[in-house]
Amino acid sequence: MKTLIRHLRPAIPAVLSALTLTGCGLKTAAPATTREEPPPPLRATAPDPLSLALAPHDGDGLADQEIRRFQEQVRSGQNRKAALERLGWAFVAKAQESFDTGFYKLAEACAITLDSGSPGCPEALLLRGHVFQNLHRFKEAESLARELVAQRGLSFDFGLLGDTLMEEGRTKEAVAAYQSMVDIRPDLQSYSRIAHIRWLTGDLEGAIEMMQAAVSASSPRDTDSAAWVNSRLAGFELQAGRTKEARRNCETALELRPDYPPALLFRGRMLLAEGDTAGAIADLARAVQQNPLPEYQWTLAEALLAAGREPEAEQLESRLHRHGAMNDPRTYSLYLATRGESAELAVRLATCELVQREDVFTLDALAWALAAAGRIEEASSYMDRALVEGTHDARLFFHAAVIATRAGRIDCATTWFTRAAAMMDLLLPSEREQLLKLPDNLAGSDGNKTDLPPSAATHLSASALAAEGK
Repeated sequence: MKTLIRHLRPAIPAVLSALTLTGCGLKTAAPATTREEPPPPLRATAPDPLSLALAPHDGDGLADQEIRRFQEQVRSGQNRKAALERLGWAFVAKAQESFDTGFYKLAEACAITLDSGSPGCPEALLLRGHVFQNLHRFKEAESLARELVAQRGLSFDFGLLGDTLMEEGRTKEAVAAYQSMVDIRPDLQSYSRIAHIRWLTGDLEGAIEMMQAAVSASSPRDTDSAAWVNSRLAGFELQAGRTKEARRNCETALELRPDYPPALLFRGRMLLAEGDTAGAIADLARAVQQNPLPEYQWTLAEALLAAGREPEAEQLESRLHRHGAMNDPRTYSLYLATRGESAELAVRLATCELVQREDVFTLDALAWALAAAGRIEEASSYMDRALVEGTHDARLFFHAAVIATRAGRIDCATTWFTRAAAMMDLLLPSEREQLLKLPDNLAGSDGNKTDLPPSAATHLSASALAAEGK
């Protein structure tokens, strides 16, 4: 297998804090006529992992049917180890299909049960490592992945290791893991990972090439994976200015999985950029209903505001404020900083995220929060680190332009402004509005008019006319 990952730049590692569970207590008062001691506090006892995994399961989908089938196989005791492993992966499939992280905990219960019967078995290590990765417990997942690589070194073992290292910002190490993965097994899983790491390191054309390979390797029998790679390819193509191709791949994803939230989000954002707020709201509302994460809620709120439906937007943003910090602290931090609300909370959330993951987008989130808090020198430092990999992303360029402007770095600000303006359709309306204000700020910084290349000027003119309703 030839080398599929090109020259990359270094990044910086991070550490992870684990989640803990606490019990609760109940105190009762003694009667006034006695000196009896109150009963001891009641303590929550952890349920048996196997009981959790075998709890009755409802649902009519394929994943639901598979869960019940494997549960019955485990109960019957026939080939119990294999049935437990398959049950665990069925829960993973259900988590990915439903966007309900609770199913990852059921998958972990299967892994714990597997390990109790066969300590250190690779089947349990891989399943549990995958759960930890999806629950953002990256350091724990890395430890399990390294054990797997040392023990057997299969393709999926290297894939898990690469995933954890990438989230921790250790890009060069992630590249080595992914290269081993594709050398062992060139397929959708390895191609899509290489596509992502190419995009992350600034090779957009290379990312498109490898994601096209992933699409070609997909199977209609695995609709989740096929829909995902088509959605990701659509995103890369839109960044490259290939709107027709992006729309076609997005529609393919929705044909494979109707109401697939990532594809609905993508199409909704395209419609919003084109001024079709009614179509955007229809898609985004369906996406939020299935996957009410901050990125989805934020985008729908922007569409509602663009349509003049402020009361509905306010209701949605109230829900975002209630649950955003728990459901996705990094995106919620970005939202607060963009809105100019609770800047110090945005800084705290992004700082806590950086303890767990030190990738490009966490560095960017912290830089943006610091800028909102008026801490421009610190913001510039983190923004510079976020830009090191060369990631091709409109929001990243927009943040870089604003922060450089506020820092008085006019040449840098103009560079990043130009790149953001060329991708303006990928920004949310409130982000585009802030970007449109930058030319005046840049001109005011040194008294000179900022010259823009034709592509950026065209984007700005079209967006300004749309904003004015002309």
